[in-house]
Amino acid sequence: MITLIRIELYKIYKKWRTYIGFIAIGVLVPLIQIAMLIEGERSLNFMTRNLQQSFVFVGNLLNGYLISYIVLNSLVIHIPFLIALVAGDLLAGEATAGTYRMLITRPVSRMKIVSSKFLAGIIYTNSLVLWLAAISLGLGVILFGVGELIVINSAQIIIFAKADVLWRFLLAYGCASLSMSVVASLAFLFSSLVENAIGPIVTTMAVIIIFIIISAIDIDFFQNIRPYLFTNHMMVWRNFFNDPVDVKEIIDSCLVLLGHIIGFFALTAFIFKRKDILS
Repeated sequence: MITLIRIELYKIYKKWRTYIGFIAIGVLVPLIQIAMLIEGERSLNFMTRNLQQSFVFVGNLLNGYLISYIVLNSLVIHIPFLIALVAGDLLAGEATAGTYRMLITRPVSRMKIVSSKFLAGIIYTNSLVLWLAAISLGLGVILFGVGELIVINSAQIIIFAKADVLWRFLLAYGCASLSMSVVASLAFLFSSLVENAIGPIVTTMAVIIIFIIISAIDIDFFQNIRPYLFTNHMMVWRNFFNDPVDVKEIIDSCLVLLGHIIGFFALTAFIFKRKDILS
């Protein structure tokens, strides 16, 4: 099984499209950080202008933690496209290249083949999130240093102590990886249904957009199904930046995301095991 996964990883990383996500993050995140170096103080003053009338802020609030939090908020919504770009090609790419027959007639079961491809896709997904963490958090700390993290949302304003931040980011990136794994699983499912990688990419993004719109519509029927939509739980990582942390809500969301991953993979395996390679 390990050999199969290595082969699939080789197939993934030998394609140029695999590196689009890494290049995009490697270019965009430093640009955001450079912009914050230039305009960061002004932006921070704008965010806290009302509070400055009542409080005096001391310390290094414009730090790598704040920059990483801003980047994670902005990019985790757009990363699904980069994930689907690769995951949507895992099975459809074989059909496009005409290698399905050669692949399935190998002396391994179809279940091992589809499992190795799925696990390779999950490894790629996690490597992309890890790259995001390394660039945003690692480079952010180098450029801006560390300090307290100020989090402003509609309900409250929280300032976390410097020693109380890093563990939150580590767990937040872990939940972000889980969320992106759902996207990879969905694209992998669509990849088993078609013979062209463009279809799974477009369909995956369409499903995500539709689910987000459904969640935003204030109708009882949509609100009743909202807790079961994976898009409603993709931003669960934000809960680690609440005080106190709602552990139950995080666990519930992670279970929903994990359930979608298992369900999407099971359906893909069912389809792949019955796939007609002669037509």
